[in-house]
Amino acid sequence: MAVPVSQAWTVATYVLKQKLMGRKKYPLVLMLEPLFRCNLACAGCGKIQYPAHILKAELSPEECFKAVEECGTPMVAIPGGEPLLHPQMPEIVAGLVARKKYVYMCTNALLLKEKLHLFKPSKYLSFSVHVDGQREHHDFSVCREGGYDIAMEGVRVAVEAGFRVTTNTTLFDGADPNSVRAHFDELMVAGVESMMVSPGYTYDKAPDQKHFLGRARSKKLFRSILSNRKKTWRFNASPIFMEFLMGKKDLTCTPWGMPTFSIFGWQKPCYLLQDGYADSFKELMETVQWSNYGTESGNPQCANCMVHSGYEASGVNYTFSSLKGLLQTAKGIFFSKYEDEGAMKLLNEWKPATHGPLVQIGSPVTKSTTELQEVSGD
Repeated sequence: MAVPVSQAWTVATYVLKQKLMGRKKYPLVLMLEPLFRCNLACAGCGKIQYPAHILKAELSPEECFKAVEECGTPMVAIPGGEPLLHPQMPEIVAGLVARKKYVYMCTNALLLKEKLHLFKPSKYLSFSVHVDGQREHHDFSVCREGGYDIAMEGVRVAVEAGFRVTTNTTLFDGADPNSVRAHFDELMVAGVESMMVSPGYTYDKAPDQKHFLGRARSKKLFRSILSNRKKTWRFNASPIFMEFLMGKKDLTCTPWGMPTFSIFGWQKPCYLLQDGYADSFKELMETVQWSNYGTESGNPQCANCMVHSGYEASGVNYTFSSLKGLLQTAKGIFFSKYEDEGAMKLLNEWKPATHGPLVQIGSPVTKSTTELQEVSGD
């Protein structure tokens, strides 16, 4: 199974409780961002574009615990930045585990091997390692030669130490579906518990704005990747969300499904957009005009979004909204090959895109490598 039975049961009972209480808007996963600084400067991410004083700021363990209790979700994802740069991250994780929250600590794994001894294996903790594809593609994506080898070494060391390890792969325009499928094979051989895959979102601050996928291209790419699956592949995602990526299912966005808390407060409206901040989770839920977001709203910022943080909760909600949803999800779990001759033809005819040499993307005003390391702590 892609996740432990105890986690699946906890999430299912949580969602059913919200349904029985008549709540139409409820969070599924808290996106907890204790810091923005990072030891990478990826072209598709804008987090390190903040000024130095913001990159040096971080949430305290107490602020993290308060946000988790305020939100009440059974699962907490800790993105960034790079969470392992936070000096109190072991304390934060231990506190969340003690509260029996299922924690996905997102990391590029550059520091994982070095920091692993600071954590204890638990069914409540998973290291979610960001690996964007096979060696050449990953290194190009994160703008660092050798990044893939370090990340995969971190995966292997964590698995051998008894930790739950999942992966997160973000795909951009030009991704080769045949390479991505080979990448899935490599991750399964490495012993990861399950994989998450999602198209990239067009962050305004991202240095590279040319390679984000539109919806039509996303569906074509994911149809070719996720159809005709191998039995060995295990995915950390709702079957309904994955069918949505493949163009087999229509879903509306659930922007409140994965609320974000960071050094600025509760981010309006979601993890991907910054339209102000609220001082409390209650204020976030009650003051955001949710109808202004999602593809159906006509908001141009949402037009091409098919990202996990907006639609995974939609898939889960679909599952528990009707008997039909439960049956379709069960079918996706137990009969998950998704045979598709057309998708196989796409794979056979796909011509890999070419790209230029690897370029290290700097932060604004062309910071030097030394300055970037000073801010990130690398």
